[in-house]
Amino acid sequence: MASRAERRHNRRKQWFHQYEVEYFIRREYPRCPEFAVVRFATQICTEPKNWRGASIAVAVDHVIQNLLRHELTEYDQMLLLGVRRKEARRRVQPKVNAMIEAWRKRNPDTT
Repeated sequence: MASRAERRHNRRKQWFHQYEVEYFIRREYPRCPEFAVVRFATQICTEPKNWRGASIAVAVDHVIQNLLRHELTEYDQMLLLGVRRKEARRRVQPKVNAMIEAWRKRNPDTT
């Protein structure tokens, strides 16, 4: 059986560092606003979610999708009106995808 210190060390190995998550987001989503980069990275690094076995790409995708869905679409209002979760997600997904795709596009002058 692992000691308390070993368990704590193993948990910390599974967390991401803010600088590496921010670097990943800036590289993969070059047009993402800076405030959003910091917000997403902070959410990933401080959220009490166990990212064990997940790559930074999976964590970033999960958090971006979730925050955009809840904060920049009418998803929560749909749920309050009785729309089923799966149907509400289906309805807002095109808007979320469009926002993410706009951030992925590289500036034409930097190619």
